[in-house]
Formats: sequence, C-alpha cells, structure tokens
Amino acid sequence: MQQPPVIEIHDLHKSFGALEVLKGVAITANRGDVVSLIGSSGSGKSTLLRCANLLEDSQQGEILFKGEAVTWKGHGLARRPADPKQVLRIRTNLSMVFQQFNLWAHMTILQNVMEAPVTVLGRDRAEVEGKAREYLAKVGIGDKADAWPAQLSGGQQQRAAIARALCMEPEALLFDEPTSALDPELEQEVVKVIKDLAQEGRTMLMVTHDMRLAADVSDRVVFLHQGRIEEAGTPQEVFGAPKSERLRQFLSATASA
Repeated sequence: MQQPPVIEIHDLHKSFGALEVLKGVAITANRGDVVSLIGSSGSGKSTLLRCANLLEDSQQGEILFKGEAVTWKGHGLARRPADPKQVLRIRTNLSMVFQQFNLWAHMTILQNVMEAPVTVLGRDRAEVEGKAREYLAKVGIGDKADAWPAQLSGGQQQRAAIARALCMEPEALLFDEPTSALDPELEQEVVKVIKDLAQEGRTMLMVTHDMRLAADVSDRVVFLHQGRIEEAGTPQEVFGAPKSERLRQFLSATASA
C-alpha cells in the first residue's frame, strides 16, 4: 500500500487582517521529496512554510500530515487548531530551520542541539547526547560541541541549527531561506549540508532565493506569485522551459542580480 504524503496542503488561505497573503495554495511532499518554494519577496513562501508547521493559523483549507488532517475550531480569522497534542506531534515531526539561526546564546552548541529532544520529547539525556554529537559531526562541526554560539561563524551557527533540527529525528525538514543571512563563502558550507541531506532521501520543504540550490536538490520547484502558485514542475521544467511570463521575468531578474 502506498504511503500517504508526509505533507499535504489543499486550498490554503492565509490573511493578516485585511491582507490576504495566501489565496488557495495546494502543495504535496511525498516521503523523500525535496520541494523548493521560490518567488519574489512578499509572494507568500515563508508564510506557507509557517502554516505547514502550524506556526501560523490559516483561515481556510486543509493541512494533512502523513494522511492525518489537522482538526480546526472556529472559522475565518478566528480559526485555530482544535487539538494542542496534535499540534505538538506535528510540529516535532516537521523540524524548522530559520533564516536567523535562533540558537540560545546562554547554551553551548551541544546543549542547543540536545534541548528539544530532552525537554519536549522526554528522551534519555545520555542517548540524546550521543545522537547530538553524531549530527554535529554530520554537519561538519563536531569539534564545536562545547563552544558558545557567539564563538561560531554564521555558517557554523546555521549548521548547528540544522543539527538541532535533525536531532528531533523528524519526518521532514522545513528550511526558511537557510542561506540568505550568510556571505557567499559561508553559504557554500550550508549548501553542502543541504545537498547531502537531499541525497540521503530526506523529505524537505525549502524556501530559497538560491536558484542554483533549488535546481540541484529539488524534485519539484514551486513558483509563488502574489499568494498563488503561478507555476510548478521539475527543476528542468521550471528553470529550463518556464511557461508563464511572470516566472520568466523572475528568473531573468535573479540571474542578473
């Protein structure tokens, strides 16, 4: 029997007050899929990612995690998830990596990576420490376990944030512009880690401004424009043979930037 998609979104609408940011978006990520979301600033990419992880409440539409639909109460701007336990379960299975690394300054890198599995999931501390050290080594900063975030470069801090997400052993990783706060040299350190994770067959939903990264790692690329999906397809289709004039303009602008 075929497994349901890890993430499935149908007809999603999201408003901030009177401003409608998502206008009926549908997206699917099957196990092992890497789906990249591209588009201009303000097109709704990051909002879509935050809605998928239930960090933002949407006003209409369905969100399913491994075939299980999020239950809601209320309608429109008053709509909220109905079951806090379901929200926690979904969030812990969809680990998010933010643009700003969001590491706790008062904890060592190892403590940062261990914190959520121990406190949120109640896992054994010694077991989590072993896993945390493995993931830090995996992202190339095993020697920084006892350092403080302020002692690391931006690229190292973002790799620590990825190790922290991996230590939750999630079903999928959600990346929100993971390289945009970094200078080009440090960006490549993080790009390498993301490419390695993609090759391992991890399910990933990624908002990115890096068209080369999207082309290299994605199974599908989704172009959002003004809160709607303007075009979607394989990297070859989206980057090699764009159909819509708006996508052609966007790719032309990013190529010349």
